Amino acid sequence: MIFELIRLQWLKAFRSTSFGKSAAISAVLIFLAALLLLYVLLAGLFLSEIIDKVAEGQDPLELLNSWLIYFFLGEFMYRYFIQKLPVIELESLLHLPIGKRRIIHMLLVRSFVSPLNIIALLLFLPFSISHVAEVNGGIGMLGWLGLILSFSWTLHWFMLWFKQRFEDSFIGLVVVFAVLLMGGGLSYMGWFNVGEWVAPMFTLASTSLIPFFVFLALCIGMYFITYNYYLNNAYLEDLSEEEEIRFANQSLGFLSRFGDAGEMANLEWKLIIRHKKSRTYLMLSAFFLLYGLIFYTNPVYQSEGINFIFIFVGVFITGIFMIQYGQLFLSWNSANFDFFVNRKDGLESLVKGKYLLFVAISILCFVCSVPYAYFGWKFLFIHFVTFLFNIGILMHVIIYLALWKPKPMDLNKGAMFNYEGVGAAQFLMIIPMMILPYVIYLPFAFLVSEYAGLIALGVLGAVGIVFFKPLMAINLKRLLAQRYEISSSFRQEV
Repeated sequence: MIFELIRLQWLKAFRSTSFGKSAAISAVLIFLAALLLLYVLLAGLFLSEIIDKVAEGQDPLELLNSWLIYFFLGEFMYRYFIQKLPVIELESLLHLPIGKRRIIHMLLVRSFVSPLNIIALLLFLPFSISHVAEVNGGIGMLGWLGLILSFSWTLHWFMLWFKQRFEDSFIGLVVVFAVLLMGGGLSYMGWFNVGEWVAPMFTLASTSLIPFFVFLALCIGMYFITYNYYLNNAYLEDLSEEEEIRFANQSLGFLSRFGDAGEMANLEWKLIIRHKKSRTYLMLSAFFLLYGLIFYTNPVYQSEGINFIFIFVGVFITGIFMIQYGQLFLSWNSANFDFFVNRKDGLESLVKGKYLLFVAISILCFVCSVPYAYFGWKFLFIHFVTFLFNIGILMHVIIYLALWKPKPMDLNKGAMFNYEGVGAAQFLMIIPMMILPYVIYLPFAFLVSEYAGLIALGVLGAVGIVFFKPLMAINLKRLLAQRYEISSSFRQEV
């Protein structure tokens, strides 16, 4: 029966109209995965030399044991963003006369065949042979390496359950943030070193098989927890049922005061809340409000004046939603773009509504960044002038570039490593975002003072706000001239 399921999956892929494109993409991904695994293997072969250079004179095994937990916290993060869920296949299989239990087992076992599950083996196997086996023998090597692998594979099954249960939710975002805090924040601030707390477990594993057997049992148990969750939720009516999201039908009341533009902004807000990809962008925007903690508390960037990198940080914090969501300006509406084309003043209301929403959320981001004044009033001033520059100038530039050959996309797919809707214009947007603020800031900073550069940045943004309507009319005119070409491209299959 397992072979029959494999045969059905092969036929599905082979008979697809996009088989050639999928095969080419798969070939590129396989090459990149092989190249990455080769780098991991090389890192494993030279791991002991790397440790000697980083901490000369210390016991490599003891030091590595205190670092291993950070590897697993990092593994949690890259599995969260990269690891795919197998349940996407269920809807095409559950109607077949095949036992549901067998289908679930097949999908879970197939998900285990992944390059992610051999990273730990390639990285730590050479070290376990050259150091652990040499000091503690074969039993020590088996216990130490077995604990690492069982820990890594437990994360595999846990992530399948966690992403299916909490992905794209507030709880999931809190957990990911907590892992990041444990992985770097606590140690960086000197509050708590989780590595030293966990190190004795790995030290014990190099002399005893008990930790290995405990985590092997945990790995098996996690597999069956994941299996039972998938089994209990694998019904066609559940798969086809739209996800219930709290506040999905709620409007932002204050936007209704702006006429048709406000109504379109409210519709855009509902689109963001209801769909997986746009909702992920919104949550990531909230998460990246903490971006300043990386720079504002780092002694490397502290000085008497204003470090030039703070300009980019201010632009990023106060305009993150506009930058992320705005780069796919029309792609979000690709499924119903014809509705706006055929409606009187539909495109104009759509554009105005998006502008209004960008400004509203940018204001919210600026307000949420006010606590950075704790690190110094200059940071609040930086955020204020970059906020003005974002909504006065940069927003129009990003939208202008986003109107260059926009591509359709499926809103129900996740945002991570999903490149639907992304084209050359989205990569070009990095240039004005990175360079344009400095084109204004640096001449005044060098010739007059750093605060003069900030004032020039803020004044230009304020001028852009005053001339908002003429600047918006440029993008609107461009959209109206290209509306039929854009509509035709959106009708193509994603």
